[in-house]
Amino acid sequence: MPGKARLAAAAAVVGLVTTGCTAPPAQDGAAVGTSAAEIIAAGLDAPWSIAFHEGTPLVSERDSARIVELDDDGVGREAGVIEGAANRGEGGGGTTGEGGLLGIAVQAGYLYTYLTAGGENRIERRELSGAAGSLGLGLPEIILDGIEAGSIHNGGRLAFGPDGMLYATTGDAGNRGSAQDTDSLSGKILRMMPDGGVPEDNPFPGSLVYSYGHRNPQGIAWDAEGVLYASEFGQNTWDELNVIEPGGNYGWPEMEGAAGAEGFIDPVQQWAPADASPSGIAVAGNSVYVANLRGERLLEVPLAGLDTSTVYLTREYGRLRDVVRGPDGSLWVLTNNTDGRGNPEPGDDRILRFDVAD
Repeated sequence: MPGKARLAAAAAVVGLVTTGCTAPPAQDGAAVGTSAAEIIAAGLDAPWSIAFHEGTPLVSERDSARIVELDDDGVGREAGVIEGAANRGEGGGGTTGEGGLLGIAVQAGYLYTYLTAGGENRIERRELSGAAGSLGLGLPEIILDGIEAGSIHNGGRLAFGPDGMLYATTGDAGNRGSAQDTDSLSGKILRMMPDGGVPEDNPFPGSLVYSYGHRNPQGIAWDAEGVLYASEFGQNTWDELNVIEPGGNYGWPEMEGAAGAEGFIDPVQQWAPADASPSGIAVAGNSVYVANLRGERLLEVPLAGLDTSTVYLTREYGRLRDVVRGPDGSLWVLTNNTDGRGNPEPGDDRILRFDVAD
């Protein structure tokens, strides 16, 4: 395959160890590795999330509400449309908001979707039918509804953990106080059974709430030891990378970034929003990779040094929405320049692929 880049052969680390957990602004030593990215797909319309079904890539498009299936050449076909999904822009309409069809996940032949619809955010699942090249979607089954929605801060990431449970990130939807209310689904990381039921070992009995005090988390991933990491948008001061503990309080809106305050869990690393604005994350090799929107860069945070980081791709491909580990262990990075906030170039939006050494 042309243009593969090996992240492990990249230039020297440019995010240096710092006092506390804040990485300073940095310049790239080089683009990822020593060669150009492999472009897996192009021409996507405001894509938001990537998932794999038996090795076949599926992509959600926020505004069109399409699920796009990619073939081996990166050519997309519409596998289905998630009816009812609608972006909530300012005033409740338009395409400038942060709602619509957001995160997707696949398990046991079902496609799970997180979407904004009818004034709420909800999670649905549909059975996947057919073979690669002709995948289709069955009828929707609501797994969870009643998650507060807004024109901003809808969270939206879905992922299955190593425990087989479905995790979902929810934003505060502009209602800041809801993040500290454990009776609310907003501003949380939720943990549920694949059918939406409450696991008996959740930290709050009878509740889907797994952690709280989040502003707008949009990335979750686990390492080989089962440790859960999450990225979070700050307001004006600090974006965060957190290690998630069951029942943990991550501070919003009482705290933003590391405060060292009793009762709150500090991030392991934080960045100025202009340098980050993190969305999807992935664990690959021995690092956490963080896709950044406003910062237009990919960050690598080594698991052995969570207070350090390496910066890649700064301003090379624009806004980066998601990063996932592919079936072959490679790293797939999703750009997000056609969402109304970026500056799309010809061919946007794209999926880029890089090799990662274990």
